[in-house]
Amino acid sequence: MDVLDIFTERPYKIGIALSGGGIKSLCHAGVLKALEEQGVKPKIFSGVSAGAVVGAFYSDGYSPDEIARLFEDISFRHMTKISIPDGGFFKMDIFQDFLSRKLRAKTFEELSIPLRVVATDLDKGRSVVFSSGNLIDPLVASCCLPVLFSPKKIDGVHYVDGGVLKNFPVSIIRNECEKVIGVNASPLVAEEYKLTILNVASRAYHFMFKANILHDKELCDLLIEPVDMGNYDTFDVEKGREIFELGYLTTKQILKSKLDVKFVHKPLK
Repeated sequence: MDVLDIFTERPYKIGIALSGGGIKSLCHAGVLKALEEQGVKPKIFSGVSAGAVVGAFYSDGYSPDEIARLFEDISFRHMTKISIPDGGFFKMDIFQDFLSRKLRAKTFEELSIPLRVVATDLDKGRSVVFSSGNLIDPLVASCCLPVLFSPKKIDGVHYVDGGVLKNFPVSIIRNECEKVIGVNASPLVAEEYKLTILNVASRAYHFMFKANILHDKELCDLLIEPVDMGNYDTFDVEKGREIFELGYLTTKQILKSKLDVKFVHKPLK
């Protein structure tokens, strides 16, 4: 930590960083529910891929349970369509339409809680943070897993999944917050996996993502990382409720055993 950081007033009391993870990111909603019950509510979010989507819906006024219900009936095949000649096997048009219909806010400025969305600039090979203007396009861009999904073009630039370079965006808000809670939905601990194109691809990407989250894990004041999440696949959409409950129960256990009593029970303003 820089010496000057000690004397710098942070604009936000508490921030929450939400990792990517496909349907596994529904554990984020469970985590948010458990935190709410203890009076802990974020003043800012950072998110990658599906984590950014959960952060957007929460910042748009949806409760954790409402977010879970939104995604319970979503299936991969209903949210995408085949598009072999266009830079990926699937297009995200249907998913983009879903976000446009369900999110009341259409811009970052309309959200009740500030949100930072991370995507990867495919043209220049760099991580980019979106925090103003159009909300829907950056969310779609942040979810475009390379090869599987066609890149999202924004202002002439092609973007793909933010997790390619930063799957756990703690550093994005670290200097703006007094405390940061990091939620990692993608610990790679499962020994078995389904041998399908989607799951092999997502597992390969998880190996890559694992390497770029280590530094960010160290930046958390509180790290929530449900170990059992490794037993689920990125596209296990039929297990969304189980994943939500796992995030909820894991967080309750952590709050009970590790957090300082004042931090847990005193509502943050």
